[in-house]
This record gives sequence, C-alpha cells and structure tokens, in this order.
Amino acid sequence: MEKVYIVGVGMTRLGKLLDGTVKTMTRESVGDSLLDAGLQKNAIEAAFFANTTQSHMEGQIFIRGEIALRDMGFEGIPMVNIENACASGSSALFLAANYLQAGRGDCVLAVGTEKMYSTDKAKMFSVFDSGWDISTVKQNRERLLALGEGVDVPPGGNSTKPYSVFMDVYAAFTRFHMKRYGTTQRQIAAVSAKNHKHSVFNEKSQYRNSYTIDEVLAAPPIAYPLTLPMCAPISDGSAAVILCTAEGIKRFGVDKGRIVEVKSIVMQTGTSRKPEDVGLHITAIAARKAYEQAALGPQEISVAEVHDATAPGEIIQTENLALCAPGEGAIAAERGDTSIGGRVPVNPSGGLESKGHPIAASGLAQIYELALQLRGEAGSRQVDGARHAIAENGGGLYGIEEAVACVTILGRI
Repeated sequence: MEKVYIVGVGMTRLGKLLDGTVKTMTRESVGDSLLDAGLQKNAIEAAFFANTTQSHMEGQIFIRGEIALRDMGFEGIPMVNIENACASGSSALFLAANYLQAGRGDCVLAVGTEKMYSTDKAKMFSVFDSGWDISTVKQNRERLLALGEGVDVPPGGNSTKPYSVFMDVYAAFTRFHMKRYGTTQRQIAAVSAKNHKHSVFNEKSQYRNSYTIDEVLAAPPIAYPLTLPMCAPISDGSAAVILCTAEGIKRFGVDKGRIVEVKSIVMQTGTSRKPEDVGLHITAIAARKAYEQAALGPQEISVAEVHDATAPGEIIQTENLALCAPGEGAIAAERGDTSIGGRVPVNPSGGLESKGHPIAASGLAQIYELALQLRGEAGSRQVDGARHAIAENGGGLYGIEEAVACVTILGRI
C-alpha cells in the first residue's frame, strides 16, 4: 500500500474557551496545520471532520464539517463527517490515511473540533448519556458496575455531588484492576501526579498545575478510588493533521526533514469476552495488529499517548499496548518508567487528565503531540531520541469495554 506521512499539525489551546466556536477553533487548528506544512488550502484534496457534541449542544445535526470548513474557504472537495465517540478524531485519521492508501489523492486533512463547555450544566453533562446502548441502560449499568464488586469503598470515598454515571463505570474498571492485580490508590495517584507534572510544560494544556501524589489523594473524591485530579475535565478545542503520500510531498515541495511516517493505524471494535480475558481486550487486539503492520514490537516504542479519561485508564492501556506486563502498569508508573526521562514516557502532553478532553479532538491532539516529539520540537517535555511513537484512543462502551478503539504507530524518517 501507499505510504502515508504526516506533513502538518495544528492545535488550539484546550480548555473552557468561552469565546470559541466550532468555526473559530477549526479555523485556528487547520490554519496552523497548513502553516506547519507550508501548504495552501488548495493543496487539500479531501477533508475528514470529527465532532460528537455539536448536534446535542447546538442542534447542528447535519453537515457540521461542510459548514465549519466552507466558512474558512474549503470548497469543491469530498468532505466526510465522523462521529465515533471519544475515538472520533482517530477515526478521522484512519479514514484519511485509507483514502490516500487507496490512491484517491495525495494530500488530505483530518480535523476534530469540540465545543463542550456551557453554562447549561445539565445539557453539558447529558451529552454523555448516549455513550452506550440507550435501550439497555439498566443492564449496562449493572453489568459494568459489577466489575467493581469485591473492593470496599472507604467512608467519604464517593462524592456527594452528581457526576456522570461513567465516573462510576471508570471506578468499577479500576476496582476490577485493583482486585485482580493488587493495584493501590496511591499508585493510581502516582500516574495522575506524573501527568499533571508533564502538563506544566505544555502551553496548550487546560491545566498546568503540578500535584504531588499526596495532593492527588487529598483532593475531592469522585468515585472511589478516583479523585478529582485523576479525571479528565470538560474541554473545548480543535486539532488538525495533514497527511500526504510520497507523491504529494514531492508535488507540493514539503520539507522532508519534518515529516513523520504513519507506520500503521488500526481501528477495532470489541468482541464478547469474559472480564478476566484481558488479552482479548479491544485495545490489546488492536495493538497486536498495529505492531504487526508496522513490523515493530513494543520494545521499540519511544513515547506513547494513551486515552486516560481517568488515571487508571493509562495503567490499563499501557498494559494493553504491551508497554509493560499485565498487572504491572501501576508499578511501572510508580517506579518512574512512564515519566519523561523514564523507560517509555507516556502522555508527555499531560494526557486527558490535565491537557483536556475535547472528545472529537482528543485523538488528533495525541497525534499532534507525538509528531512534535518525533520531530524533536516538544521543548521542555521533549523525549530524548524519540524514534517510534504509539497512540491509543478509545470511545463509547459496549459490553464490558470500549465500543471502538484506534491504535496508531508513527515513525521518524
């Protein structure tokens, strides 16, 4: 198949962007990606636009991408709208890469934009209600919360404030890991403290405050063992990636010294499995396929960005990506293996916990970070000698795991 390369990336600051709109944020990230690539708009031959919340928040159900991109001057090209829960941005990248590999063009755009923050808190939080099968809500909840049974919740371990039911689900996933492997709340706090420390050096991060492990543990509880700094916030933002074939790089005169190869990209939906069959987790399957396609092994990965909607998510996903053995993700983080300067730094951007989680932009924000790392352009959070990178981005819930997952492996040229 045709090789595919990242030639330009752009991203807004993430956070509560009160003056930002889907149009203005798209304009910023796409404009920055074009500048980064040294390209004009007319080089883009197709566009893949990811967004999950605009229909719910604003009522713009159809043609979101056409509206946002036409507003900044893109016309007369194929445009596709993608909604695939938290994996929407990575899904846009998957489709963009496949478009080029199929020989349909030489230069395409993948962009994810999300305007989530609102003064209408009920509407803002209810957007998550469709992240699973809405016809079986009671069964979904019972099945998933059962995973957390067998771990006692200490007094005051749960918040008295209302939060999305998915916080309870994430807590259940976490308690299953604690029960199976002996993972402790303190080890989970070490992951969170590490990510918040990384975010201090990311000028685009929503939060840039450093926390100690003890401060994470002392923070307000959400759902045991989760505390507030362990959980991703509501975020606005946009991220964009421009992909080219070798012919496109030649035709448009792209600087070859700054391109990054997409070694593999895999999209996987879940399968029916028992909770203890962790080797059949949706991400574990996707990762094995991605490593095979890239002709690489996990030992060759220099840096990773994983989907840490909560801190335990990072622990689970580093194990699924085989960056450490099953049950050792928490130990590796506590030991410093996943910190910048460690064996395989994970979430040098700060991760979703502190960088922010604008749902459809999050997967492409991971690619933005890893492209900078592989180019050696990440500044104070640069991972020395980064050569190969992996991104994991999952979304929705079906059965006992994510409904969809994308794993992408990138390489320095």
